[in-house]
Amino acid sequence: MKKTLLLLAAWPVMTTAQSPIVRSVRSWRQANQVRLIESYRDFLAIPNIAADKAGLRATADAILRYMQAEGVADTRLLEAATPGQPPAVYGEVKTPGARHTVVFYAHYDGQPVDSTKWAAGLHPFRPRLTDGSLAKGANYLDWQRIRSAVSPDWRIYARGASDDKAGVFAILQAYAALKASGIQPSINIKFFFEGEEEAGSPHLAEIFDRYKDLLRADTWVICDGPVHQTGRKQVIFGVRGDTHLELTVYGPKRPLHSGHYGNWIPNPAMELARLLASMKDEKGQVTVKGFYDDVIPLSKSEREALAQMPPVEAQLQRELGIRKPERTGSLNDNLSLPSLNINGFAAAGVGEKSANVIPTQAVASIDLRLVAGNDWQRQQQKVIEHIRMQGFYVTEQAPTDAERMAHDRICRVVRSDGYNAQKTPMDDPLGRRVVRAVQAALPEPALLLPTLGGSLPLFIFEQRLGIRPITVPIANHDNNQHAENENIRIGNLWDGIDILASIMQAFGID
Repeated sequence: MKKTLLLLAAWPVMTTAQSPIVRSVRSWRQANQVRLIESYRDFLAIPNIAADKAGLRATADAILRYMQAEGVADTRLLEAATPGQPPAVYGEVKTPGARHTVVFYAHYDGQPVDSTKWAAGLHPFRPRLTDGSLAKGANYLDWQRIRSAVSPDWRIYARGASDDKAGVFAILQAYAALKASGIQPSINIKFFFEGEEEAGSPHLAEIFDRYKDLLRADTWVICDGPVHQTGRKQVIFGVRGDTHLELTVYGPKRPLHSGHYGNWIPNPAMELARLLASMKDEKGQVTVKGFYDDVIPLSKSEREALAQMPPVEAQLQRELGIRKPERTGSLNDNLSLPSLNINGFAAAGVGEKSANVIPTQAVASIDLRLVAGNDWQRQQQKVIEHIRMQGFYVTEQAPTDAERMAHDRICRVVRSDGYNAQKTPMDDPLGRRVVRAVQAALPEPALLLPTLGGSLPLFIFEQRLGIRPITVPIANHDNNQHAENENIRIGNLWDGIDILASIMQAFGID
C-alpha cells in the first residue's frame, strides 16, 4: 500500500505554463467570455426542478440543440423504458486513431426551490450577477457590466448555477474550446447528461440497460460537486450512497385548542421530536442499533490520502458561525462514516402563522448517507426497527380508526428508493490518467480524495455498466447547492472549462 501511495504522490505535475493546450483553451475562453456568460445566464433561466417535467424536457432540448450546433455527432435523447420520464441527453465525438473512450457526465435537473427564502432581489430562475458573495456583502451588477470585463470573483446566482448546470456547461464549452482552437481530442468523447439525479436517479438503470451498447466506454468522468474548501481542485475516487425516509407521527383527528386540551392530548410534534432525538446522542453518534456495523474500513492508502488533505475545520467553523462541531475528528474522517440527518420538520405554524393549537400530525424527512458496506434497504430497516423499539406502531399508510384505538403511538414510514456508495481504487490506471490530465491544467497538484461527502448514483454505473467512474468537481465550496441563494463563482466555471478540455486532450496520451 505504501508503494501505491508513493506512486500517487509521484504522478507528474504540469503547470499551466507547460501546457500549450490549456493556454489555447484559455485564450479562446477569454476572447469569448462575454458570450459565454450570457449563454450561461440564458441556460440557467430555464426551470429545471425535479418535479417540473415540462421544464426538464425544455432543459434537455436546449442541451441537445447546443450540441447539434457544435457539430456533435449522434445527438439524441435517451428515454427510459418507463414513459414520461426526463430523458438523458447523449452525443458523441469520434477521434480517428483514439484508443480510449471517455463519457463525460453531469446532471441538468435541480433541487426544489422556495423562492421566498432567497435573498431580496433574487429569484431561482432569474439569474443575477454580483461582484462577489452576497454572504460577504457583495453588490448586484447589471448584466451590461460584462461587456467590458469579467472578474473571476464575480458570481451568478440561480438554481442549478453550481449543481449541476455548471457541469453541463463546462463540459460542452470545453469541447467547443478545443474545436474552435483546432485541437483534436486524444479520445473518443461521449456526452451523457442526466435529468433525474436530484430525484434519486430512479430510472437511470433503465436507461443504462436500454442503451448499454451505446454507452460502452473505458471510464466516465463525473463533473459534479465542490472543490476543496481551500479552493484547490480535487479528483475524487468515490461517493456516498443515499436514501430517505419520511416519518409522520399522529395526534388528534382535528386540531385542538392548546389551553383546553394541553397536558391531556399527546402532542405529535413533541412525540416526533423525542423520537428523532433518540436517534443520535450528544456526541453525534447515531444510536440506531447496527448503524455502523457493516461499514468497510478505509484502506491504508485511503487513510494516508486523507492525512494529506489540508485542514479546513477552523476555517469552516468561523465561516459558518459554529463554535463546536457535532463530532470530534476531521471533516473528511467523519464523511467516511454513514450519517443520519433531518432534512425537514413540519407540524403546525410558526412566526406569523403560529397558533395555540395541538396539531393533528408532525412530519419529518430523514436523509441517510451511506458508505462502502452499507446497503440502502438494510439501512432503512435499521431505522424502522429503532422506531418500533421506541414504542411506535409502524405503518406504511395513514392509520385507520381501529389502528388509532389499538396503539398508543403511531408512526407512518414512507420509504424512498436509494443507492449504495461506490468506490474506485485510488491506484486505478484510468483514474491515474484523469489525475495526470487534471494536473496539466493546474498550477499546483490536485488533491486526491477517496470519497466525496455528497452522493451520486455511481453505484448504478458500476453495477449496470461495469465501469469505475472518477469525479472532477468544479464548483466553489460556498455555492449553497440544494439551498436558497445557490451560486457559481465565475472563476470556478472558467477553471472547469480548462480542466475538462485538458482531460479530453491529454487522457489518451501515453
